[in-house]
Amino acid sequence: MLEGKTIAITRSKDDAAEFISLAEQNNATPIPLPTIELVSKGEKIVDEFLDSVNTYDPDYSVFMSSKAVKLLFDTARQSGKLEKLQLAIANTMVMSVGPKTTIALENEGIKVNHQPESTFSSVGVGEEFTKLSAVGKKVIVPRSGASTPFLKELLSKIGIDVLEIHLYDVCAFRDTSQWNEFRELFSQNKIDGVVFTSASSVRGFFEIMTKDYDKSSLLDSLQKLPVVSIGPFTSDELKKFNVKNTVAEVHTVAGAFDAMKNTLTVA
Repeated sequence: MLEGKTIAITRSKDDAAEFISLAEQNNATPIPLPTIELVSKGEKIVDEFLDSVNTYDPDYSVFMSSKAVKLLFDTARQSGKLEKLQLAIANTMVMSVGPKTTIALENEGIKVNHQPESTFSSVGVGEEFTKLSAVGKKVIVPRSGASTPFLKELLSKIGIDVLEIHLYDVCAFRDTSQWNEFRELFSQNKIDGVVFTSASSVRGFFEIMTKDYDKSSLLDSLQKLPVVSIGPFTSDELKKFNVKNTVAEVHTVAGAFDAMKNTLTVA
């Protein structure tokens, strides 16, 4: 069904391993696009997290991405504070946004107590907390400085106190030489679809591509392609750029791949 199709995804090669495997199983050609890079706030993030746990005394720790897990634990490991971090988190109930983040936490020796069943996003986390009758509880969320306030506002509405710790910022990927193949195929109308995996990757995509294309011609070319967003926040960001898109029913890479597969099969 997808034989000969070339599909881009806004992730680096390492982060797109699952997508690459799915594409190749379906005889499609995947093109990973490293769209964003993380700029860590340095060793102080571990101290800030530990100090916050100590003073804020949260009931829950909520992790919204495997990247946040990796960055926090790698930094703690480098600064000799891994055991302190593990103990601080273990003294809370731990919620993960989805399977990939759960695996990352378990690999660091952290037991995950709760994970949304199917909606792996802020909405799913909100639904999970509603089931827990967590009114009046305190939640600490280590995450990106580029995150939207949606989760904090959602949890506040259901009576939960939220403290967000910003571990890193996000900027457009700087080494755009890895985009050369995509740019060439895109110019020749040989890209069959693009999957966007986060709101920040949408912004990064346009920042990188508008260096070589004027915005109107870029939009014209994108509008001719099937565009899939991994979830509603990514979709909302694409709409800001006037890009029509299909939202994956399941907000995972596999779900986004299925949405692209269905779109291309129908087309």
